[in-house]
Amino acid sequence: MKYIRKLEKKDAPLMLEWMHDIEIVKNFSVRFNEYTANDVKKFIEESFNDYNRHFAIINEKDEYLGTISLKNISKEDKNAEYAVVCRKCAQGTGISQQATREILAYAFDELGLERVYLNVLEENIRACKFYEKVGFKKEGVFQRHKNIQGRLQNLCWYGMLKDTLRVEEEYESI
Repeated sequence: MKYIRKLEKKDAPLMLEWMHDIEIVKNFSVRFNEYTANDVKKFIEESFNDYNRHFAIINEKDEYLGTISLKNISKEDKNAEYAVVCRKCAQGTGISQQATREILAYAFDELGLERVYLNVLEENIRACKFYEKVGFKKEGVFQRHKNIQGRLQNLCWYGMLKDTLRVEEEYESI
């Protein structure tokens, strides 16, 4: 089963659900809680171009469960930034892991990238554990780098190389 597809206008109400969930957006620098239905529809319309590819994470009923993205795609440098967010009902189900495998295969095989990276607040332990579980390697920490709700916080940087993903996939199949 495929767990990702292009975002569609029908996803807007459920996207707005997580955007207005304080627990989900508390660690984001983007003020998603201020987004309106029109903002979300515009985001969806602009979600797929040469520089950004935002996908819906879906279940077997094609229900929107979250968004997974490759942002700041650089064909010259052969890299892109990864991001993922899920509605509460999808958290802990393993679907983010499946969607991540799909988008990484897309990044490396379809787009021909060599590296995918991300950043996350150091205190977001749950997210850090998830990224490490799916194969991202911690590459460093920017100290007091991000101002979130009036407090400077450390930002961790993670990365994955195309070769690293392939080695891990081969190891899992043994």
